[in-house]
Amino acid sequence: MRHIAVIDIGKTNAKLLAIDLSTGMERIVARRPNEVVSSAPYPHFDVEALWSFLLAALGELGRSQQVDAISITTHGASAALVDAAGRLALPVLDYEHPGPDDLSADYDAQRPPFSETGAPRLPGGLNLGAQLFWQAQRFPAAFAETRHILTYPQYWAFRLTGIAASEATSLGCHTDLWNPFGRSFSSLVERMGWSALFPPLHPAGAVLGPILPDIARTTGLPAATPVLCGIHDSNASLVPWLGRKDPCSVLSTGTWMIVMSLGGGTVTLDARRDTLINVNARGAPVPTARFMAGREFDELTRGQTPAASEATERMVLASQVMVLPSLHPTTGPFPGQVASWTPTEPEDAGARVAAASFYVALMGAACLSLIGAEGEIIVEGPMGGNRAFARMLATATGRDVLLAGQGAGTGLGAALLAGPLTAPRAAPERIRPETEPVWKDYAALWQARVAARQSSS
Repeated sequence: MRHIAVIDIGKTNAKLLAIDLSTGMERIVARRPNEVVSSAPYPHFDVEALWSFLLAALGELGRSQQVDAISITTHGASAALVDAAGRLALPVLDYEHPGPDDLSADYDAQRPPFSETGAPRLPGGLNLGAQLFWQAQRFPAAFAETRHILTYPQYWAFRLTGIAASEATSLGCHTDLWNPFGRSFSSLVERMGWSALFPPLHPAGAVLGPILPDIARTTGLPAATPVLCGIHDSNASLVPWLGRKDPCSVLSTGTWMIVMSLGGGTVTLDARRDTLINVNARGAPVPTARFMAGREFDELTRGQTPAASEATERMVLASQVMVLPSLHPTTGPFPGQVASWTPTEPEDAGARVAAASFYVALMGAACLSLIGAEGEIIVEGPMGGNRAFARMLATATGRDVLLAGQGAGTGLGAALLAGPLTAPRAAPERIRPETEPVWKDYAALWQARVAARQSSS
């Protein structure tokens, strides 16, 4: 297989990508916002708008080139409850909706311990098990119509093929539903009587089947076009790096920064600091930490991101203008800490970009330390093009940072499930730790101030 169409649904945007496995080149065929509908019964993703968008984009791609297979990658913490007719029994809940918190005490009495699942207790619907529990309690009649619980990539595979499947990378994404050490469903699934609602397990790269006949007619794609089972987006970012022999870490950046360690040291994860166990495409557990890097960066820069000049970066470093965590204090490595600028927030947009870049880097370094990461640090996604971020991350960790590119990782990883690249990948840009004291001093001061706030809280 060479020409792979990748459905890539992130929390902020949905895209259809065309990946050429002979070169690794990626092209965005179409993009649209991943909109949340605020109407009853609760805030939910507009799956029908996404479906129309995807069918139109697949048709556009098919008219311009050959499509050998379709692969799928989506954000986590989402599931579709599908009834016997293949329709949604309930809308797909927006995981940021606080509704599930109403039943926190009842759910906490049922959920397995961190030692079993590697899933920390998260707010709202970020634990998929909490979503399902809340939906079952609040909408029992509709929930009773559920025939399949489908994690989000597998829902889109179901729409394309009519075949229901479960898959470990999405089940292992802080859901409370998966035991990554036993590679099996957690005790919660049986306790809640949900075992029969989860379809058979398939590997992320398994071909579920061809597209349905009506989809072939609508899009013009060949009726035999195969559809892969699909993969959780952060774990898709790991796929290109799973064959490395030396330890490394991967930072998948977007709305969230997901920090994953491959072959690092053994550490005891602290569930209170947003660490968890992910599951890679081979089914193995992956120590992980995370925070809302992209969203916090956008808020700090007020959505204005002009490139900061070298002079502006040096001014920020020398003046030690910095942001202390966290803008979203219910997530990330420093829970409960409330963000602040010191000494003052700059009005200059370039200075805010520089300080925000340094902040995200230092938060990333803190995440890396929590999961025992070792070796080179690979950055993909939007931060993969931010050199100020990379220079501070390298300096704060004392390790080389490899910039894999703003479009690398998720889409390519999902495409690689269909087959290997037939040409060597372009070497990532290597950023080494800075030796100038102004960089080291800035990182050390930020870390000291954060530690002081932690000890006083």
